[in-house]
Amino acid sequence: MEQKNKKVGILFSGGPAPSANTVISSTALNFLDNHIPVIGIFKGYEFIQNFNINSPEMELRKDMHYTEITYDISQVRNERGIYLKTSRANPGKNIQKIEDLKDKEKSKKLQNIIHAFEHLRIGTLISIGGDDTLKTANFLWSMQFPVIHIPKTIDNDYYGIPWTFGYWTAVDTAQKIMLNLKADAQATESFYIVELMGRKAGWITYAAGIASEAIMMLSSEDIDGDVIDTEKISEMIADVCLARKKKEKPYGVIAVSEGLADKLPDGLIPKEVDRHGNVMFGKANIARFLVNKVKDKYRERTGSEIKITAKQIGYETRAGSPISFDVVLGSMLGYGAYKFFAEKNFGTMVSVNDNFDLVAVPFKDLIDPETLKTKLRSVPKGSDFYSLKENLSFGRLWQ
Repeated sequence: MEQKNKKVGILFSGGPAPSANTVISSTALNFLDNHIPVIGIFKGYEFIQNFNINSPEMELRKDMHYTEITYDISQVRNERGIYLKTSRANPGKNIQKIEDLKDKEKSKKLQNIIHAFEHLRIGTLISIGGDDTLKTANFLWSMQFPVIHIPKTIDNDYYGIPWTFGYWTAVDTAQKIMLNLKADAQATESFYIVELMGRKAGWITYAAGIASEAIMMLSSEDIDGDVIDTEKISEMIADVCLARKKKEKPYGVIAVSEGLADKLPDGLIPKEVDRHGNVMFGKANIARFLVNKVKDKYRERTGSEIKITAKQIGYETRAGSPISFDVVLGSMLGYGAYKFFAEKNFGTMVSVNDNFDLVAVPFKDLIDPETLKTKLRSVPKGSDFYSLKENLSFGRLWQ
């Protein structure tokens, strides 16, 4: 597919991730070095999804809605935050099946985006974002607009890539906080249940738990079936706390994934959703829920109280200063976007193998053609990584 215009557009959509600026900088620099103008779109799809050239209120203003990126972008490679800012605007929300793209009303916002790109003389989009942003990229590609996608999620549950940029920085940030909590727990002979990000998978919970010497780690992968047995889980945690006390180590940190909230019984799952329709698990506060249950179990068994506190670690992990691994990975992904552009390899996601060699993964390998949902990657139960977290947990009493 030939690009109609020479300029390349870059946008970032969805939740923040460490090394976001690395990816933006590397992507832009590789295009600029090859004399290709780069337009940075601010706040993802928030403005351009409503573009209307005949409406002054919907016009795009330079330095407000977009910017012409220059070599100054080289200065932000190691900075926190997101140079292009972000939003959770979801222009493909009404698309339930591929035929909906032909429906002018359902695909209106997607058409607006293409019109905005034509107005700005953008011939190719480099989108950076999570699974919902990948869906939008696939819709635009299906509408014959050239797109290359760079995967983003600190959850590391992206199918088609071994590590996502920002993941290890998120783990590193969580580790430092949890080691502080461990020291506090030891000094005060108490316990913490720490809730970490991870909507569908336990990559952060397990890695941060291993790195911070957590005494127990629980995520969706540990739950058989669709609903948590809250009584059993709280009993398991109480067992670990009691065993620690008998070993004269009445303290510790227990790591749990926010995604456990998705398996709570009916009536306990939060009703609030974001713009993409995703349940806001933070509202459920699974850590606090488990703390209250464990307190009850402990009191029933011993007749005494246990000092155990709930702690949510979330946004802190999305905004950490990127570690060197993520800076290198992010830089490679940015270079990959240019490489596949030069090869006219559109409709693909930039990935790497274990040696950081670049891999182009077609959208069709990442998205279910029937449901249009993106494939996710959980921690395989029984894998070496899963077994490691089990072996390093205290007592393995829940097996």
